Amino acid sequence: MAGRIFIGVGGWTFEPWRGTYYPEKLPQKRELEHMGATMTGVEINGTFYGSQKPESFAKWHDSVPDDFMFALKGTRYATNRRVLGEAGESVMRFVDGGVAELKDKLGPINWQLAKTKPFDPADFEAFLKLLPEEVNGRRLRHAVEARHASFANGEAVALARQYGVGLVTGADAEYEVIADPTADFVYLRLQGSSAEHEKGYSEAALDAWADRIVTYAGGGVPEDLPLRGKAPEATPRDVFAFVISGFKENNPAAAMALIAKVRAR
Repeated sequence: MAGRIFIGVGGWTFEPWRGTYYPEKLPQKRELEHMGATMTGVEINGTFYGSQKPESFAKWHDSVPDDFMFALKGTRYATNRRVLGEAGESVMRFVDGGVAELKDKLGPINWQLAKTKPFDPADFEAFLKLLPEEVNGRRLRHAVEARHASFANGEAVALARQYGVGLVTGADAEYEVIADPTADFVYLRLQGSSAEHEKGYSEAALDAWADRIVTYAGGGVPEDLPLRGKAPEATPRDVFAFVISGFKENNPAAAMALIAKVRAR
């Protein structure tokens, strides 16, 4: 047995994709529909910067197939603060803002911490306690993208695991990789695509990431990624993998190549 795998990019509105990833003359209002036909997930970054209407979430839900998933960036008003434990009002305003309209296509919420936010065990735990388990009867899954190097330790891993919150594995990035599964899903953000390769990555790099994704889904942990805490229980996990940043023009090609390679394994 293995968990489900969802692979995509960050957002769907990007002018350089028009005429390359998106067909010529495709109406902008149909771009998400096209993404739903060619990928299996997307991370919505706009929710980090501002609120969305419930009607927008409902429209997005209806634009993609049943096996497509949306991951959301949690609001910056909850995470860009000195004391995370004081973010309760912002967290609840976000989860009550219509995300439940995505229904069964609602994936994890990524609470991205500032690069300058160091690990404070008490404050980190206080924030984890604020993350609700459900909204309007719909289960919520949470991940924290901790980008300060001080989070790469066993105590942070243990706290996230205690509360069933994922720690985002920020691959190919400038900050420390935390590869430990701490929830019933794994959240990967691949950030090293380049203009050098038509598919964003070399074939060898794409093969390596496809292997890692399949390993995670099957309940294992890739041997070439660093664990910061105790070895996790070997159990199937859903995997959400998004090609983010890097040379964004090539990210759709990278995501689609990964989907093909994973399916071939």
